[in-house]
Amino acid sequence: MGGPHNAYAPFSTHPARFIRPGRRHARRTRRGQIRYHRHQSSAHSAGAEDATTILRGALLAIEETNAAGGIGGYEIRTLILDDGTATAGQYDPAQAAINARKMVVEPAVVGAIGPMASGGGKAMAPLLSQGNLAIVSPSSTNPDITDPKFAAQYRPGGKAIYFRTVTTDAYQGPNMANFMADTLKVKSVFVLDDTGAYGVGLADAFQAQAAKRGINVMGRDRVDPLQSDYRPILTKIKSLGPDAIYCGSSALAGVKLVKQSYDIIPDVIKAGGDGLHQASILSGGGFPAAQGWYSTIAAPHMLDDAKLSAWVKKYQTRWGSPPSDYAITSYDAALVVLAAIATVAKSG
Repeated sequence: MGGPHNAYAPFSTHPARFIRPGRRHARRTRRGQIRYHRHQSSAHSAGAEDATTILRGALLAIEETNAAGGIGGYEIRTLILDDGTATAGQYDPAQAAINARKMVVEPAVVGAIGPMASGGGKAMAPLLSQGNLAIVSPSSTNPDITDPKFAAQYRPGGKAIYFRTVTTDAYQGPNMANFMADTLKVKSVFVLDDTGAYGVGLADAFQAQAAKRGINVMGRDRVDPLQSDYRPILTKIKSLGPDAIYCGSSALAGVKLVKQSYDIIPDVIKAGGDGLHQASILSGGGFPAAQGWYSTIAAPHMLDDAKLSAWVKKYQTRWGSPPSDYAITSYDAALVVLAAIATVAKSG
């Protein structure tokens, strides 16, 4: 996973499905279809820009595969699903479950890429497990989904079907607590979460490690993503006088928190996870409100690595905008699924 940063990188993506319809016409051309289910990529989502950047990482890998002749004579085609809804304003677990059901009822679907967020992943995992459909996520980080302790809940079908190309919040949250203790010399903190599966889990992991490191956790509260006014909570925090605040949150609540915290507690250290490590935080929160926030990311930071310069150039040439670290893990997630399809194709 990446360490704390004072910037925010794009984030997003979701399940892709590979469909192998039968042979077509006398030419016996075989075609495949991938459904890529992405959350937060819709126009009504706070993380739309980040979602699109991640999606494009997977699409680039698929396009390269097709340009090289496909897999075993199959052309891989894409069909994108979205679990963001206008009602939720971001990912919607109910929509994620609907999308998962669509995947498992189609016999031709053999794999998936996504989802972007853990809330969607928790809703999808049991259904995909029962349908025996494997999925590789480039960005969902809640550890419960793949923890053997919760296998009965998220893996009712038995074998593992949920995989990732990133680390989890079991590392992301504690590492920020360590950074606060060791580097920022924080002595007290107030913890917030956005009530979602990702935000609560991340905040829990941070809070537990902060307490272990001797940081005084002065309180815990929640910022509802669908509410607009966080000033009462922030005013309460101001009266307590912590050195720092930490928020486990998606960008929907995060943008409002960034703006309003600058007005009420401008001098307090502020930090969060990869939900606040997004382009939308910079564009929505604005300067100078977003200045000085710290965040973690669950992917390695490789965009400045000389070894990846050719790939970064290729991505930017194809899409007209730069990639994010999660675009890289999305590209890798697609390669994992494509490699699995190739293995099966070779076996006949």
